[in-house]
Amino acid sequence: MDAFARRLLTWYRTHGRSLPWRGRVTPYAVWISEIMLQQTRVDAVIPFFKRWMTHFPNVRALAQASEREVLNYWEGLGYYGRARNLHRAARIVVQEHAGRLPRDPEALRKLPGIGAYTAGAISSIAFGEDVATLDGNLRRVLARVFDVRLAADSPAGEKILWRLAAEHLPKGRAGDYNQALMDLGATVCLPKNPRCAICPVAPICQARLLGFQSMRPVMGPRKAVPHRVQAAAVIIRRGRVLLALRPSSGLLGGMWEFPKGWVIGEPVRELPKILDSAYRLSVRLTSPLAVVRHAYTHFSVTVHAFRADLHSGKAGGPLKWIPIRELEEYPMGRIDRRIARELGG
Repeated sequence: MDAFARRLLTWYRTHGRSLPWRGRVTPYAVWISEIMLQQTRVDAVIPFFKRWMTHFPNVRALAQASEREVLNYWEGLGYYGRARNLHRAARIVVQEHAGRLPRDPEALRKLPGIGAYTAGAISSIAFGEDVATLDGNLRRVLARVFDVRLAADSPAGEKILWRLAAEHLPKGRAGDYNQALMDLGATVCLPKNPRCAICPVAPICQARLLGFQSMRPVMGPRKAVPHRVQAAAVIIRRGRVLLALRPSSGLLGGMWEFPKGWVIGEPVRELPKILDSAYRLSVRLTSPLAVVRHAYTHFSVTVHAFRADLHSGKAGGPLKWIPIRELEEYPMGRIDRRIARELGG
């Protein structure tokens, strides 16, 4: 074991975080946590993880659930493709692996939603395999300790970081090593104002010795995030509201929403034409209901929601009348949930 791994593991024994998916847990629990932690903070994941594990305690329970049920329990975590992939992968594990998650990282990568990082994390943490991994926290720690000057988000920079992660991995301790790197990046080697004074690897951190720690990792230029505008209709009739089911793939796949569309000009003028074209609904907008703003990974959006009367058209296909009191039972993205809460749903 080299000095880097030794210092790291010594620190981890005392300072490692106590998390509900650590310790004597199943590979299934590790898998669920790693998927939830993709692009999501630990403190946000913890309550969702506990609720999920109570309702879907094992892979068979998840495989037997409906997609709507799965999305309901994922609602609020965002990036809903993760939930759909988990559901698909659970069914594959039951059908092809007798309900047991594979331990080999290459076999894990064949499951929907599992890439190189997640496969390495599951294989090392759940099964003790000597496999490295690389997430944002590990990338930052390694780039600083070894002063990696290539952009960490470039193919060449990522290749170097993967090599460093593997070179310093202590045999037989991969799970602790990977989790120690995660914890160090999350609590000490922070993106801004790293806490170098208490860092266990500060004496051997090359970027710190050069005074470059705030400039590592190097990242490529970011593209401007475009802003878009949507308009949505809230159509109510006899205590029910008309919702549309989104396609099963793509952004918010399988979620429910108020009928809406993208607009370029004035939302109040364009929305009736959009609904006529997309759903064959003839509506008259009666009053503004809400304006909701939200940021996705690659764009931000403002949604103008209007109350509307339905003149002609009917449910069918993706459209369904839902009792307002049952709206909580239908999984929605954050924008539509905020609109629903304006109705008390």
